[in-house]
Amino acid sequence: MADELNTSLEETKVLEVGDIVEGTVLKVEDKLAILDVSYKQDAVLPVNEISNVFVEKASDFLKEGDKVTVKVTSLTEDQLTVSKKAVDTVNSWEELNSKFEQNESFEVTVHEVVKGGLVVDLGVRGFIPASMVEKRFVEDFSDYKNRTLEVKIVELDQEKNRVILSHRAVEEELESKKKQELLNNLEAGQVLDGTVQRLTDFGAFVDIGGLDGLVHISQLSHKRVETPSEVVSEGDTVKVKVLSVDRDNERVSLSIKETQPGPWESNVSTLSAGKVIQGTVRRLVNFGAFVEVAPGVEGLVHISEISNRHIGSPGEVLSEGETVTVKILDVDSKEKRISLSIRAAQEDTEQKDIQKNFPKEERGFSLADMIGDQLKGLKKD
Repeated sequence: MADELNTSLEETKVLEVGDIVEGTVLKVEDKLAILDVSYKQDAVLPVNEISNVFVEKASDFLKEGDKVTVKVTSLTEDQLTVSKKAVDTVNSWEELNSKFEQNESFEVTVHEVVKGGLVVDLGVRGFIPASMVEKRFVEDFSDYKNRTLEVKIVELDQEKNRVILSHRAVEEELESKKKQELLNNLEAGQVLDGTVQRLTDFGAFVDIGGLDGLVHISQLSHKRVETPSEVVSEGDTVKVKVLSVDRDNERVSLSIKETQPGPWESNVSTLSAGKVIQGTVRRLVNFGAFVEVAPGVEGLVHISEISNRHIGSPGEVLSEGETVTVKILDVDSKEKRISLSIRAAQEDTEQKDIQKNFPKEERGFSLADMIGDQLKGLKKD
């Protein structure tokens, strides 16, 4: 009796083209699926009516027992034809319009890799242009198929059935938020780990966790640096100290030099008064010459300590870059100052030469002894 009643209901149920009905997948073939829609005849769902994206086989999208909502597209005595994508399209446009208006990000699965970008199924065909996939350049997108990406809608046109998506926009927004958060938490004096991103003539840009800061060439090392590549290379991991933070302009000044022992701390134990060493003339000024006696450590040779003779300016006897021998007169560790003398070093050298070239007994005679001997000779006469 129940079977007869169901048969009677199916026979009396009226369907028209355009109706939306629920169906259950009974059978899946390559190019179609058969659905039970509670009607006197089963419905045929062609493979090209399953989705708005290309479907090679119906089994790629459907399996027996699946529940689907479909729209009646054709109805004859011989065949009932339905479309799943027609229903998906209507529902999808409403949802996509909402996401677009709210600038919402959402996840999609890449359905197909085509020339120029990636295709996704949103109920309608969505397209991610190659330039909007990643921030970086991607040469081969073949491994993106079936990958899940978070995207935003950047262009939506229902009349043209056009949906343009961007994964890059999501990445850039996340990076911007991370950057702002980092800027808000940065303070001068902090020491951080960073990675050298790129080198310029005036310094190096270092990534400190989503934000690039500049290490000016003068802050790369305690020693004199002509080009940044002398000290660092792209990809290097370095420690940096935050010198200043300009939140309005998103600029951060960093220093590598400030995280390293200074030249004084490294060399002060080797520098002591009375020591004669070699150095390089770095700068000439009116009152003397600055001589580098250790990497990053300069001492002053006052003009009066340059030569035994009177000179009007240091440039009369010295040139920048020249190697000279100096004697350390005084070391002031607190003020980080060293007093040097070229003259004293020369005198020391001359004294050593005298001691080397004259026998010890000859070096013992004084001028008085010599005059005395001459006076004795006069008295005898």
